[in-house]
Amino acid sequence: MKAYVFPGQGAQFVGMGKDLYDNSPAAKELFEKANEILGFNITDIMFAGTDEELKQTRVTQPAIFLHSVLLAKTMGEAFQPEMVAGHSLGEFSALVAANALSFEDGLLLVSKRAMAMQKACEVAPSTMAAILGVEDAVVEQVCAEIEEVVVPANYNCPGQLVISGSIEGVDKACVRLTELGAKRALRLNVGGAFHSPLMEPARTELAEAINATAFKAPICPIYQNVTAASVTDPEAIKANLIAQLTAPVRWTQTVVNMLADGADNFTEVGPGSALQGMIKKVDRAVATNGVSTFQN
Repeated sequence: MKAYVFPGQGAQFVGMGKDLYDNSPAAKELFEKANEILGFNITDIMFAGTDEELKQTRVTQPAIFLHSVLLAKTMGEAFQPEMVAGHSLGEFSALVAANALSFEDGLLLVSKRAMAMQKACEVAPSTMAAILGVEDAVVEQVCAEIEEVVVPANYNCPGQLVISGSIEGVDKACVRLTELGAKRALRLNVGGAFHSPLMEPARTELAEAINATAFKAPICPIYQNVTAASVTDPEAIKANLIAQLTAPVRWTQTVVNMLADGADNFTEVGPGSALQGMIKKVDRAVATNGVSTFQN
């Protein structure tokens, strides 16, 4: 079965989407519509901005969404998913690509999500760290024993779990996990504690917007971050999207479940190839490929 997966924040690069704009009239039209919806020319930053400009959460999230969704749309009949999933922000790209959300509504929600997350980051200093080479259960136990806020945030693949929380909580967990044999405990260059309780203000804000948006059943099952399970019911999809901001991204479990349900070929649609690498860590034998440039 053919699975399509969509990347999250961190995959952006200057120049992303320029080939789509130049070669596809349909993509160009949607890029211009996105500039109108967002109220600024995101295309200028995507195509010729600086890394720093592109790294701003309010820019990064819609930029990756646009690149991923427009790639899927320009694939035409070649895009025939039997299941989809997206990593964090990528879940919105997956939902639009699978026709559960309109392009306009998806972009508006992504923009609101980015703004709400940015605001939540400014409330209290917080961060994330990648923990490599330790069993998930050990990371979970260490996080549970620390009094400050620190939680498992991204179950990316076996042996790689990202933690999230207050700066003090994350630093304490990194020290303890290094003592317990972690190969690396590396603070990430991010603006805040995504997928942790510290995102509660953003979750509340986004919940209102999601509940006011029309969702349809997708053309194929979507495996959502919060449950890692197959979902097609629009109300369940909305509830899981709202919960996603403060809950961990269960990517390892998502890939395991997609494989168990018959996925034998994964195509990553959007910038970068991080998800292909993570999928290979779950099952080295499964076929993976990527679509990151305009397809004639």
